[in-house]
Amino acid sequence: MLLAHLHFATVRQGEFVYLGYAMALVALVVDDSMLIRHTVCRFLEERGFVVHAASNGLDALERLKEIQPDLIITDMQMPKMSGGELITALKAQPATASIPIVIVAGRESGFEKTERRANMAIFKDIDIEDQLGNALQELLGKGESKAQAAAE
Repeated sequence: MLLAHLHFATVRQGEFVYLGYAMALVALVVDDSMLIRHTVCRFLEERGFVVHAASNGLDALERLKEIQPDLIITDMQMPKMSGGELITALKAQPATASIPIVIVAGRESGFEKTERRANMAIFKDIDIEDQLGNALQELLGKGESKAQAAAE
């Protein structure tokens, strides 16, 4: 369940207050590249998210037995279970079907055009942090892109 859909007051990036308690948004980052996983996790943590990580779709499904994320960011090409297979599994379960999904793929992969079940796509080979900021702003009303920061 997206906390942002409830009536909360923003306290800090990634946090909301409900009945006087701060509640951080939870993200699951799924990527077989340690570098991409680290970059995305660090970016989200700096914005107040509680971040969990998995190295492939199967690992992500195991993590989902323990957590209920507000956002899932996944690579598409991974061993054991691809991002497409993970999305299929997520959409098949009522508990996970409505979680916003951002796919991370190479610009030349074409996944942003073929994978319509994700809410958004960002590219590994372009400034990933700026794209993540834009994705957070669009999906959750959180985050700040470099372009937004420069404009202020």
